[in-house]
Amino acid sequence: MQVLTPDYRRDLETRSYPIYIYVLVPLAALVLQAWLPRVLRNYSYFDLPLLVTIYFALNRRSPIHGSLLGAVLGMAQDGLTQGAIGIHGIANTICGFLAASIGVRIVVENNAIRMVLNFLLALLSSAVVVFITRVLLGLGLEWNWLDQVLKAVGNAVIGLAVFPLLDRTQARD
Repeated sequence: MQVLTPDYRRDLETRSYPIYIYVLVPLAALVLQAWLPRVLRNYSYFDLPLLVTIYFALNRRSPIHGSLLGAVLGMAQDGLTQGAIGIHGIANTICGFLAASIGVRIVVENNAIRMVLNFLLALLSSAVVVFITRVLLGLGLEWNWLDQVLKAVGNAVIGLAVFPLLDRTQARD
């Protein structure tokens, strides 16, 4: 009788996607993240690069892959803003690593689990950004935790709509 070790489970349930999905989806998330706040003004309660990082990290179940994807998307997101380079890179790296580590341990096919993870990881990302900006860099940052909770709720709701669409793009055997 073979015992299902975590490595065997990860290899068994790892999803793969066509290479163009790995290029187009993060690129679209970065473009929309840069463009939509200019159109929607104060109603930008989303973080699309973080959602893409969480999605691919949960489904690939590789902490290294999740960390690298989070770092690349976060640095690109920082490059599109007026802030310091690397803040979102660090936050997305941490969230990508944690999402992949959680994906190894539990089955994340349930939409309720995905929604809770999106909410918690979005709050964690906001907390990391505040910590780096205020404590480590000593920069003044206007911050309202109610707005960050609403942003986390917005990310969770957007994730409920986007994740099933991305599930359809996975490579079939």
